[in-house]
Order: sequence, then C-alpha cells, then structure tokens
Amino acid sequence: MSKEIRGQCLCGAVQVTASVDTPAVRACHCDMCRQHGSGPFFSIETLPDSIAVTGPATVFASSEWGGRGFCATCGSTLWYETKDDGARNLSAGLFPDAGGGKLTVEYFTDKCPQAYALNGDHKKLTTQETLAIFAPEELEKPND
Repeated sequence: MSKEIRGQCLCGAVQVTASVDTPAVRACHCDMCRQHGSGPFFSIETLPDSIAVTGPATVFASSEWGGRGFCATCGSTLWYETKDDGARNLSAGLFPDAGGGKLTVEYFTDKCPQAYALNGDHKKLTTQETLAIFAPEELEKPND
C-alpha cells in the first residue's frame, strides 16, 4: 500500500508531493553529483507519475542525458532527471526523515572520496556496475 510524502525546498517556495510503496533511499557518488552538492546525492524512490511540484522549480541540463532540478529562489536541489524517460529522482532531503526511507543502494562507490563512507548493509555498486544498469552504451565506447 502506498503512502503520500510531502516536502519542500529550504525556503518553502517549492512544494513537492509523491507516493512511495516502501521508501528506499539511494546515494550517488558520481563526479557530477559530488560537484553539484559537495557530497553524494541522496534520492528517494517514488512511484512513477506520482510526483507533483509547485513553485519556482527550474532545471539545469547537466549532461546530454540528464538534468538537475532546483528552486529558483533558494537554490535547493530538488531532483535529478533523465531525459529519455522523464524520470525524476527526488532529493531525499526535501522530506522529513528522508520520507522514512532506508538506504538501499549506493552508485559509483569507487568514486566515493576517502573523506567519508556510508555505513549499513546495502548494495554498493562500482562505476562499471552502475553503468551496466543505466548506460550500457557507455561501456561499449572505446577509450580515448
């Protein structure tokens, strides 16, 4: 049975609602996520087509295949989205207690700086393993 979670950006100008079945938090250590937020990007897995956003949200095209949503007023990170399917991965920090989610997976763990590590018994995927799931065509490109 799904439940609705409600959150907002730091200044409250952007309001977000979404539905979750079993709240799952994911962490990404890729170069762009770390550069964008000075650490891993934590997202919460929501049900497709359940996300509603109101307020001054805008998107920065951070790559050929993705964009990053943020509040145009305070700059809070709202989501990471993929262009091919329009999927939005909402920032777990928008929701009280990360929407009640537990950390279930880390992506790009071999890119995680030595300055920190995340504890817990969850899946930890390297760059190769992450790309195999989300961008297998990247693995097929010849190295320059």
